[in-house]
Amino acid sequence: MYRPASPALRGTSASVQEEITDTPMNDGSRRWPDHAKKSLQCVLQPVAALGRWLDQVDPGTHRRIKGLRLVTAYGIAAALGTLQDIARTVPSSVSLGYLAGSFALWASVSEGKTTRAESSRDLVLLSLAAAFGAGLFVVLSRPLQLAGRAGPELVLVTGAFLVGYLKRFGVLGAGIGSQIYIGELLAYGAHLTTEDLWAIGIAALIAVLASVVPRMLSGPAERPAIAAVLAAGPEPLPGRRSPEFFMGLQAAIGALLICLLNGLIGLEESAWAITACTYVVAGSATGTIQRVRRRILGTLIGVPIGLACLPVAEHAPLLIWAAAALAMVIYAMALPERYDIACGAFAFTLIVTLAASGVHSISLLTARAWETLLGGSLGLAAAMLIFPLRTSSPTK
Repeated sequence: MYRPASPALRGTSASVQEEITDTPMNDGSRRWPDHAKKSLQCVLQPVAALGRWLDQVDPGTHRRIKGLRLVTAYGIAAALGTLQDIARTVPSSVSLGYLAGSFALWASVSEGKTTRAESSRDLVLLSLAAAFGAGLFVVLSRPLQLAGRAGPELVLVTGAFLVGYLKRFGVLGAGIGSQIYIGELLAYGAHLTTEDLWAIGIAALIAVLASVVPRMLSGPAERPAIAAVLAAGPEPLPGRRSPEFFMGLQAAIGALLICLLNGLIGLEESAWAITACTYVVAGSATGTIQRVRRRILGTLIGVPIGLACLPVAEHAPLLIWAAAALAMVIYAMALPERYDIACGAFAFTLIVTLAASGVHSISLLTARAWETLLGGSLGLAAAMLIFPLRTSSPTK
């Protein structure tokens, strides 16, 4: 027979109350001290609140499964990339595990099919598209080094254009455009050269395997929801070019302005600003405004939380990597409908993983916030002033 819930347990779910009041103590009695009840309640209530939020955002658990899949894909690729038999075939200066893991992770994010066969085909194409982007950067950046500090990142302007333009070919086209840009971004950040082309190819093959295997195992448990950042643009107006062409042009011009600004005054990590500018451009000026606001809001929340976790990242890296994995699951869940939450989760992941990898410069890490603001503002200005798209399209 259960005792009535005490006032300390009010607001706790019935199942939690029952668990607390009916669990026997060490001496065999069923009476918990009040301080034990309050302590247990403090632990269980946030967990229960998180569970309710997860059920609200992802009632069928489909997106959670995808989030677990993309984290698994990254883990498999990173593990394979560190195997001695594989890693010794590439230059030691290249982190093969990081490169392959990033290819597999973002291919899994961009993939949006229902059946295993279609998903596997798209994952192969998306992994190869990331490798193509990395190779394109390697080939084009070398002559651009003569242009000075901002020369190599001019290659990112091509990827920024493709992110918007290839949306005209549907979800797969949008994913390929995004993967080409991500490949360029990874090559830029890792300072890859022509000597690393072999490593890029090996990383692509690892990413194909690492991304396809989890998708084959998840099977029909997933029901993909198309994120706004991968959705096609509005229908073209009679006598005008496709809206996707103008979206690509807006993102490319915004990225070019950031490159010029970096050459003039120097930015901590101009690639972060270019990325923000590229992905906030939507199919209408209104949609771009909404996306800019949500990206900036999410980043301004995620970055401080990540900075607050820096002591943990330094002393308990395993714990912080687990938190980063959970944040990426939340990213996958929130991306289709809550772009602000997704951006906050990714900003947190980026900050804590950089810290866990040995980057502890506060100025560098906080640059993530203000350069996102810069890139979002330039993306908004480009969408409002350069061939603005007036057609309304829903943007989450």
